[in-house]
Amino acid sequence: MAEADRSPAAAVRVLLVDDDASFLDSLQPLIDHQPELTVVGKARDGLDAIERADELLPDAVVIDVHMPLVDGVTAVARLRKDHPNVCLIALTGDRDPQLQQAVSEAGADAVLHKGALVDTLVERLSALSNASQK
Repeated sequence: MAEADRSPAAAVRVLLVDDDASFLDSLQPLIDHQPELTVVGKARDGLDAIERADELLPDAVVIDVHMPLVDGVTAVARLRKDHPNVCLIALTGDRDPQLQQAVSEAGADAVLHKGALVDTLVERLSALSNASQK
């Protein structure tokens, strides 16, 4: 069964993007554990993120800022242009306010620091499900 085929109809469909495979592997079960969320795909670089978003049409993309091929800021700008209604949540371990401002200006709905990630990310993604049920 394909990843996209197993998601519940009402679940928020999430695409995860990070060049760190172990980070992706630890993040996916945290999201899939929430009944209102499901991971429909993963990408390892910005170019793959753009292609996978076009293919999977997720409700949300959780994307690292520092990645190969196409960086997160550029990928966020492209995703915002191509998919204006998708929720874009950028992740970074970098506390540089200029970088965080750049990704926000590119179209990210939120910029989260990886150190405080889990609770904030699940809360933000779950809010999508609550909003769609109203």
